[in-house]
Amino acid sequence: MKSSVIVFPGSNCDRDIAVALEKMQFKNQMIWHKETTLPKSDLIVIPGGFSYGDYLRSGAIAGKSSIINEVIKAANSGCLILGICNGFQILTETGLLKGTLLRNKNLKFINKDVYIKVMNTASRFTSKYQNNQILKINIAHNEGNYFTDKKHREELQKENLIAFKYCDESGNISQNSNPNGALDNIAGIFNLKKNILGMMPHPERMVDKFISNDDGVNLFSSLIN
Repeated sequence: MKSSVIVFPGSNCDRDIAVALEKMQFKNQMIWHKETTLPKSDLIVIPGGFSYGDYLRSGAIAGKSSIINEVIKAANSGCLILGICNGFQILTETGLLKGTLLRNKNLKFINKDVYIKVMNTASRFTSKYQNNQILKINIAHNEGNYFTDKKHREELQKENLIAFKYCDESGNISQNSNPNGALDNIAGIFNLKKNILGMMPHPERMVDKFISNDDGVNLFSSLIN
């Protein structure tokens, strides 16, 4: 399976995701944001980091980069797109995903391991997980507070487009287990066709049980299959 990782000025998780992809036997290429063509790809990843230093707002400038038109074309043709953290923010800036990521409720940068619950396994990103499985995944963001309008919120629920929700170690979903104030504890969502996933937690950091854990592995094994 062929993957492409888009690299922006300020990306700092691009090498992490590349290591995870290659470990899972993806044939990966790194694509600089100024490129105007994409190699043939089964998966395109927009990684975490601080593209353009989060100038203006997170993902705003990256959403106008030269390569983004090709990413949008690929997404519309059915290519799998994964946006992690800043990548999720960029996907909302491009309109590939609805909603926005606001400042964390405590107005501070958060970097810690949290628990998330798998809400939908009927996707090419999550099929190797079990419904309601609890994962321990790292977050590192200043703007992870997901918000959307009432109409889209209803669509997310009706069409089962919520991929992950923040929870506690026992799987309880509440404000106490919500690290950033995200609407309905949302940690990740799909588009309507489910070929695009945006998520704030970093699964690429959880692919080695000797360093952290391997709770992120099944996202990549879902994709490779």
